[in-house]
Amino acid sequence: MKTNFKYMIAAVLVTFFAVMACKKTEYSFGSIKTPQDLVINVNIQGQDANNPTGDGSGIVTISAQATNALQYKIYFGNGDSVMTYSGTATYKYTTIDTNTYTITVNAIGTGGAITTLSKQIRVLYKFQIPADIMAALTNGTSKNWIIASDTVGHFGVGPSTSFFPDWYQAQPNEKPACAYGSVITFTQAGSNTITMNDNNNGSSFLIAAATAFYGQSGGDGCYPIATGGTKTLGFGTANSGSNSTNSTGIQFTVPGNGIIGFGTGGTTYEILSLTSNVMWLRNIGSDGNAWYQIFRAQ
Repeated sequence: MKTNFKYMIAAVLVTFFAVMACKKTEYSFGSIKTPQDLVINVNIQGQDANNPTGDGSGIVTISAQATNALQYKIYFGNGDSVMTYSGTATYKYTTIDTNTYTITVNAIGTGGAITTLSKQIRVLYKFQIPADIMAALTNGTSKNWIIASDTVGHFGVGPSTSFFPDWYQAQPNEKPACAYGSVITFTQAGSNTITMNDNNNGSSFLIAAATAFYGQSGGDGCYPIATGGTKTLGFGTANSGSNSTNSTGIQFTVPGNGIIGFGTGGTTYEILSLTSNVMWLRNIGSDGNAWYQIFRAQ
């Protein structure tokens, strides 16, 4: 009898554990609530009636709000995105010039329910001139530069694949006086703006290959050239293939005929090196070669 009782107890226990093993724990998210009334507000830094695309910093603050939203996924329209619980994110666009972006926000509710809204914006980004370049060129206000005529290589030329005047370096004062008559003034005209004026006294030295570019004809020599007064320079990252061992990596473009003291037909100048006293520039001339100029602060 005792043995049968033991078997009965064992059978009951086996049945109990078998039943317990088959039971599943059930979880509940509660009621699923889809976010509603999603709105997107965008503040472009420096935006006003005169600057509808901002101040050129590229900085934008996006604020999204929706009822029943637990978090937000913000897509900036250029491949970047961020997840935020507050619905607010500040972002800096860094593609040069004015560009259009489609901002998309996913408001996420319980159970992963999503409401989506998009908004298109136009944002201006100007290349940010490095502080050391700004200071060295302008001294914070205005600064005059002249050709370093007493320096070997103040003019030079080499192949476009090189960053040194391998073919020719001018000897001190070997060119006519017009090659050394320009006073180049760089002026800080704003927190991120530099203007330039080339006062050439009406005459500049041109290489033969570039005379047609300036509306002239003939060989190397002095020509009457109007430099165009004060111009706002366009700065950017150098696209020459240079590196940190042979360049600052910064270039600027001069509007109009682009001349700075010595006319090669080039309008974009890469700053190979720059101190408070000496500047070395490189440009690609009308002949396809790399031309060099050394300036010193006046």
